Amino acid sequence: MYDVTVIGGGIVGLATALRIKEQNPSLKLLIIEKEDVVAKHQTGHNSGVIHSGLYYKPGSLKATNCIRGYQMLLDFCEKEEIKYDLCGKVVVATRPEQISILDGLFERGKQNGLDGFKMLSSEQLKEYEPHVKGLKGFFVPQTGIIDYTDVCKKYLAKTQKLGGEIAFNEKVEGISTKNGVSVVKTSKNTYETKLVVNCAGLYSDKVGQMTDERANNLRITPFRGEYFEIKPEKQYLVKNLIYPVPDPNFPFLGVHFTRMIHGGVEAGPNAVLAFRREGYKKLDIHFGELFETLAWPGFRKVAAKYWQTGLGEMYRSFSKAAFTKALQELIPEIQSDDLVAGAAGVRAQACDREGGLVDDFAIFENQQAINVCNAPSPAATSSLSIGQTVSELVLKRF
Repeated sequence: MYDVTVIGGGIVGLATALRIKEQNPSLKLLIIEKEDVVAKHQTGHNSGVIHSGLYYKPGSLKATNCIRGYQMLLDFCEKEEIKYDLCGKVVVATRPEQISILDGLFERGKQNGLDGFKMLSSEQLKEYEPHVKGLKGFFVPQTGIIDYTDVCKKYLAKTQKLGGEIAFNEKVEGISTKNGVSVVKTSKNTYETKLVVNCAGLYSDKVGQMTDERANNLRITPFRGEYFEIKPEKQYLVKNLIYPVPDPNFPFLGVHFTRMIHGGVEAGPNAVLAFRREGYKKLDIHFGELFETLAWPGFRKVAAKYWQTGLGEMYRSFSKAAFTKALQELIPEIQSDDLVAGAAGVRAQACDREGGLVDDFAIFENQQAINVCNAPSPAATSSLSIGQTVSELVLKRF
């Protein structure tokens, strides 16, 4: 019998487990993870950026948790001696129609309490990134780089030191309730628990549906983001992080350049529909999961609305020349031969029945479970803050 069972060994599940044990060490806590290591999926496949909170609607869960979580993360890394680098980034407008959006982003950043922002002319951009070509931009000093897998390993080690347990290689297959106690059935075992906390990422909707019918109103739509790496001899083209002005209608940030904490520079990602939830390769297909995605009324509405954007992203997925052309908007010198295929990640993007790509974090709570059903970027940066929010909901029960 456990007091709390956390499903999912990604960064949100681990941060939640750590916060619970820190605040009430006497609670008996179990983490269930279907893989043999932590951070195997979204957490271990992202670009390792520490986000400042620039993009998010003031007052939203994303904005408040990112800004609070940012400082929590830095404090944690300092204390635990985890390597990170607050190198800053530039956001660049390359076309006249982007300037008003850029100006709006600058104001939003200020509304979210960020300081040290610096608006940059075309010439001033060159001082930060000599090879960038843009009409206007701004510098965000708070942005940094890190390895989130390292963070996850430390979260787990500290949780275990406080008495928390983890079960690896166990996939949750069902959750039922008996006399007010939840029975969690996995591929190997059965566990009894007073409270379930669902942080299952790409499968958070499926796990959510086991305990809360509200999860039926969302479906996780998997979007694959593919990266190229810049050859070592051309990495001088990028000093730190270079981002375009994002499309305000689409919840992705566009292809950008990212210096990585362990060396090297990534370019990407695009955003294409993945044909399975853990589809890291173009031809990874799970027909059942693909059919579920295509049959979801909300996805069909998204496809009808964004089909041109989607086709462009798909074209870039199969055409290195088209991908290079998108990168050349920011750095004209970059050439196709400078790029080698890199890693890919899959983003768990919740989509509602009405065709809304859910922008904010979504947490459903009932007597049996707390379901974190949408925690896309900046969830890694925000992890300790999200963990704090969820742990407070948990600790009210005990």
